[in-house]
Amino acid sequence: MNPLPPDAIQRVLFVSPSVHVYAIPPLTSTKGYLATSWTSPSVHQFPPCRLRIVETALPAPSTSLPNITSTSTAPTTSTNPTEILTTTLLLEDPSTDALFAASPYTSPAAVSAALDSTRFFAVRVVGEGGRKAVLGIGFEERAEAFDFGVALQEVRKVLGMVDVGGGGAGTGLVGEPPAGRRKGAGKENVAEAEKRDWSLKEGESIHVDVGRRGRERKDGAEGVGWIAPPSAGVGVGFLQPPPSAREVREEKRREAKEMGFDDGEFGEFV
Repeated sequence: MNPLPPDAIQRVLFVSPSVHVYAIPPLTSTKGYLATSWTSPSVHQFPPCRLRIVETALPAPSTSLPNITSTSTAPTTSTNPTEILTTTLLLEDPSTDALFAASPYTSPAAVSAALDSTRFFAVRVVGEGGRKAVLGIGFEERAEAFDFGVALQEVRKVLGMVDVGGGGAGTGLVGEPPAGRRKGAGKENVAEAEKRDWSLKEGESIHVDVGRRGRERKDGAEGVGWIAPPSAGVGVGFLQPPPSAREVREEKRREAKEMGFDDGEFGEFV
């Protein structure tokens, strides 16, 4: 890698102590990569490497513009403090820290997840002479692979890259909106909504039609769309109350007389 200027700032976003590296075969289908073909004996596997995602902030070239005023005899210059961010995936030898391969993350296509596993990814690497190749990497733990995907998602958000279906990517300048978005677009929509006059004009009125539930019209026809109330004396969904003690005694006395018994002077038949 080329040496960095002294005013460059680097930040490590993700570190995996050891990942498996595979020399995967060329992609033969437009669907994506399958990790099952990487672990076959015919595929060459490199020694495990350390994986790091490094973010580098470089000061953007300053634009010097003369600013001559009537009260100043010497022109002053105004500089643009915008920084340029770049993110690179580094595969390094864990014992010697030597660089094995580097993958500049310039678009979401630089890293592709395998279709048949959440622990394997295809990484597009670039050599010193600009030659490109695709290597496969595999994590031991699914949680580590999940953190790797979350770190790349944050990188896309910071760099202004739009996911699939978003319609483009940003330039990587801090503070610059992604492509297809304009600053103040939301404010313009709010201002346009505020300009609309929603008040009632002269002669206009609001009519609210409140239905009469359970009532009948004067001509006796039931209201359309409403259920008529139940007729008096008919219970809807309720059980009849139990008979009183007096009713029970009278019922027993009537049954006793039908069977030929008479209470007489001995009182009520039980």
